[in-house]
Amino acid sequence: MARVKPLSELIEGCIGPAFAAQGFASSDILAVWPDIVGARLAGACQPVKLEWPRRARRDAEGRPEPGTLVVRVEGAFALELQHLAPIVIQRVNAHYGWACVGKIVLRQDRLHRAARRAPQKILDPARRGEVALAVARIEEDRLRDALDRLGIAVVARR
Repeated sequence: MARVKPLSELIEGCIGPAFAAQGFASSDILAVWPDIVGARLAGACQPVKLEWPRRARRDAEGRPEPGTLVVRVEGAFALELQHLAPIVIQRVNAHYGWACVGKIVLRQDRLHRAARRAPQKILDPARRGEVALAVARIEEDRLRDALDRLGIAVVARR
């Protein structure tokens, strides 16, 4: 029987080449960005790409020269991130375990964020009771639960 693979292993194979084209060896910096810069700054900036020097010089340990991390940042947070750049560089390098980032370049732009869900409407208890009464006679549990969810969704829209 085949070993169950974590989703992260499967996704890395699909999106890994896209991240590699932007200079990221893996996609984990995007996932841990809030841990690196803090939740407040992560809400106003995100890494775009990691640019490596054109000439590939290596240090004594065989690692390439530090690269430049390009960060997209919104408005006034650029000034704050500029002041915090040495700390961010130190934290990114600590995350990877070697000095992979030497400097940060800021690009002011809007951030790409996932759409937020609309807040759920509060359902009137009387209307909820009507839905429960309508599906109460259905004997099959899964069907009753599915119709109950459907009824609540329909009643909540009105």
